[in-house]
Amino acid sequence: MNRRHLLRSAAAVTGAAAAGPALPGVAAGAEPVTVPATGTHLVLLGTSGGPVPFAGRSGMASAVVVDGYAYLVDLGHGAFDQIGRAGISPERIPAAFLTHLHSDHVADAFSLPWLRFGGVNALGMPLHVHGPGRAGALPPPRAGQPVRTVNPDLPTPGTVDFFAGVINAAAYDINLRLRDEGWPDIGEMLVPHDIAVPGDVAGPGAVAPPMEPFPVMADDRVRVSAILVDHPPVFPAFGFRFDTDHGAIVFSGDTTVSDNLVRLARGADVLVHEVIDLAALRLQPDLTEAQIAHLTESHTDVRAVGAIAQRAGVGTLVLSHLSPGAKALPDEGWQRQAQRGFDGRVVVGNDLDVLRLRPRGRRES
Repeated sequence: MNRRHLLRSAAAVTGAAAAGPALPGVAAGAEPVTVPATGTHLVLLGTSGGPVPFAGRSGMASAVVVDGYAYLVDLGHGAFDQIGRAGISPERIPAAFLTHLHSDHVADAFSLPWLRFGGVNALGMPLHVHGPGRAGALPPPRAGQPVRTVNPDLPTPGTVDFFAGVINAAAYDINLRLRDEGWPDIGEMLVPHDIAVPGDVAGPGAVAPPMEPFPVMADDRVRVSAILVDHPPVFPAFGFRFDTDHGAIVFSGDTTVSDNLVRLARGADVLVHEVIDLAALRLQPDLTEAQIAHLTESHTDVRAVGAIAQRAGVGTLVLSHLSPGAKALPDEGWQRQAQRGFDGRVVVGNDLDVLRLRPRGRRES
């Protein structure tokens, strides 16, 4: 069995039937799930794109679970609760990775300190958070009209700044718990890192120049690399690749069609790619021309994503960050349009889907 069939997916049962015979699933749906303690599993904690809540989908968040240890990717609205529903133990989260600092990817990052700061569980190791550094400059207003700059002394904070602000805002709670309940030093349990971008060619005016993937973090379970992706005007915006003994999973982050992402995803077993249905979004009366322009320039239409997966040579394409996120849009429609130009398997992501990577060279049982 080649790597295009290495995945057992609950989502394949409901969302990708047209791609081939359905595979038996591990788990899917809104009910709590159990992730097996061995092997590598992709857990879709939340699959909705954008900051607006939709019934049936939580905000963008995922986890790569390797032999029982969870590596988080983005923390959109609802992620904190979804981590619990997925049965992920806080003391077994070594690291989290933020693709970029748009609100729909960090809404529940504000809650991350409470996941590892104290409570009834033994916390053990610290949680390291890797994300974008300071952008360095703001883009001009799209409409050309003057706008107010929030926090003019530091208008483009990075990941380290972000969590410093969260902790400062929660100082009263933290100080009380240190004194009253003996909780550990938050600075030892939550350790943020700004990801350094190699070279000096990238910046707010060139958000994703051609480049090679570069290492971000590695331990005895996973090797994580990153590349800049094209999500203007955001800088930096990253795609991430997780290489394990069982295979490779790549996350696009938010991006339009990106040659850098194709380079990062080359030969991976699974590509988790954001998608929008631009035709459906154009029909929404509340979206402004500026918002439609941003969506067109900065995201990937579902009709184009299959060709990206084909170019990268991945085995399975998983659709996430679906926008519009309303469940009224059937999975079959997303799957059919994403399949264009791709001869692998397409899985339409739903919250709490669990997808298992099979060890390379092993046949399905």
